[in-house]
Amino acid sequence: MSPLADRCSGLFLVLCSLALFFWIIPTYTEVRDGGWLSPTTIPNSIAALLMVCGILITLRPTDHVPPHWQEFARAGLYAGVLAAGLWATSWVGFVYTAPVIAFVLMVLIGERRWPWLGLGCVVAPVVIWIVVVYVLQRPLP
Repeated sequence: MSPLADRCSGLFLVLCSLALFFWIIPTYTEVRDGGWLSPTTIPNSIAALLMVCGILITLRPTDHVPPHWQEFARAGLYAGVLAAGLWATSWVGFVYTAPVIAFVLMVLIGERRWPWLGLGCVVAPVVIWIVVVYVLQRPLP
């Protein structure tokens, strides 16, 4: 990629972060009374991190070679699996979908060791469920 492409990508990322921070997150996040963590804390933190990354890409462009189309196709496959997981979660629920999606993604990235597959498919969804339901006190579908 050229430095110009990096700068354009960085500026686009900054604009998307500003849209997240000033329009999307305030519009689509529920306001809650009480609790020790605001519902906007994590999304705003991620938007700020994206903005910092966009600024860094804009200020320090690289001269790397773009990846082959096969890598973009693989990334598209991951995005498709995640989209299917989000759709399935809305119909079946997080508890049933998260382990399946975790397993599929782990196999796609090449993990074949059963202990790691078990940890990723059981422990990670359980930890996410505990954090969201009990710590953040938010319901999961």
